[in-house]
Amino acid sequence: MASSSATLSLCSAFASHCNVNNSRRSSTIMCSLSKPSLNLAKPVSGFLAPSTASTSRTASPVALKFAESVVEAEPETTDIEAVVVSDVSEVTEDKPKREEIFAVVMVGGRQYIVFPGRYLYTQRLKDANVDDQIVLNKVLLVGTKTHTYIGKPVVTNATVHAVVENQGLDDKVVVFKYKPKKKYRRNIGHRQPNTRIRITGITGYEGYPAAPNVAV
Repeated sequence: MASSSATLSLCSAFASHCNVNNSRRSSTIMCSLSKPSLNLAKPVSGFLAPSTASTSRTASPVALKFAESVVEAEPETTDIEAVVVSDVSEVTEDKPKREEIFAVVMVGGRQYIVFPGRYLYTQRLKDANVDDQIVLNKVLLVGTKTHTYIGKPVVTNATVHAVVENQGLDDKVVVFKYKPKKKYRRNIGHRQPNTRIRITGITGYEGYPAAPNVAV
């Protein structure tokens, strides 16, 4: 009987001790939940300090000056562009329009259509040197925007003026000869000499009788 009473007293004491510990733990947990984890009113030191300080930092005077200069530079660029466009329009208005004209000339037995300001390659002109002024007299036809001058066989007094720009060679042409069962093979290359001329003007056709252009 004495041992059973002793065990009962020990159990009651242990139970009361456990209840006291549980109540203390619950009180500490409630206190920790009631307290805020971070005080936002006070500045935080550590790795969070630069971000919070950057939000409250005011703009430096150098940045403000740079922003003002950028804003002021925009209308200056637009004014310059407007001036350049106006100058280009003035130049185009003052420049006279080139007359629309073409001619058909014969050089070295071949016929070429020529336009003022363009160049063409012809057969080698032996007596012509670079930068020489030449005159082409065999003008077969002259055409303008309104009239056509047809030669019979040439347009009298019509001339095409040109300048010699270069004396060169055409692209290489390969001539290959072959005879079967004779061991005969010949591979020959050839480059035809040519002359590059630039047309400068077409004159002298005004007095020739012309036929008006008729729209088809």
